[in-house]
Amino acid sequence: MNRWWIYQKERFPLLAHGPLIAAFSACAVSFSSLIRHAPLPGWEMYLTAFVVCLLMFLQLRIADEFKDFEDDSRWRPYRPVPRGLVKLSELRILFIIAAAIQLGLVLWLDPRLVWVLGIAWTYLALMSVEFFCREWLKARPIVYLVSHMGIMPLVDFFGTACEWLPRAGTAPQGLGWFLAASFFNGVVIELGRKLRQPADEEEGVETYSALWGMRRGVTVWLFTLLATLACALMAARSIEFITPVAIGLGAVLLIALAAIFGYAHRGMSGKKIEAVSALWTLALYLLLGLVPIWLKH
Repeated sequence: MNRWWIYQKERFPLLAHGPLIAAFSACAVSFSSLIRHAPLPGWEMYLTAFVVCLLMFLQLRIADEFKDFEDDSRWRPYRPVPRGLVKLSELRILFIIAAAIQLGLVLWLDPRLVWVLGIAWTYLALMSVEFFCREWLKARPIVYLVSHMGIMPLVDFFGTACEWLPRAGTAPQGLGWFLAASFFNGVVIELGRKLRQPADEEEGVETYSALWGMRRGVTVWLFTLLATLACALMAARSIEFITPVAIGLGAVLLIALAAIFGYAHRGMSGKKIEAVSALWTLALYLLLGLVPIWLKH
């Protein structure tokens, strides 16, 4: 068990990811309820959304271990799989166990959720084989980024379905801006974790700071924050919560601007950009889901 504890600590730290995924999944359930003016969602909806989403992100990590095994073995032998801490065959079993738990929870809450889960699984499977065009995507980093971030709104859509499908049977109108905010926020996270100072770059590790340069990379990150904000405000408008969202995300945006200045001009570590990305994510999902539903109930 100790080696699995080490694996999660290095590759899927639950203490870091757990709260963000909890906010992510709970927001999806809450937002669906809010936009439909429905009663408070049941605990079973929140539980199913959280566990399925948590395991989905774990499956994404496992899929990456398979997809990147050759590159990791060459350039990053310190990672758990190349150094022999865990085997790919063991991760395959873990993936299947996770899928069985997801399916069991979905059947328990509402069997109709299987098709929604199936959509996310299908997209994950396509991501795992790089949509059958690995070299073409690798040569086009922006297309690669956009194609892989498509999983974010699909997982969020599943989270909303945990509320609307058992109760109403059909998706409510107005989810589009919420799902768009989820997409752009996924880009924020992805860019934020791959911006580094020159001294921190590693050979064979693809980062956006190396690809575009530090200032251009952090500028793109800023624009994705603004795109997320715009979509979040439109989503907040549909649940009559636009002012708190504007104030809350505006405050985090000021922190982000300070981080950008420190990173671009004062040698601040890219880890700070990653930390602000996590703060932004937490604020986004709290303000679009848990905070308004708590105030209204």
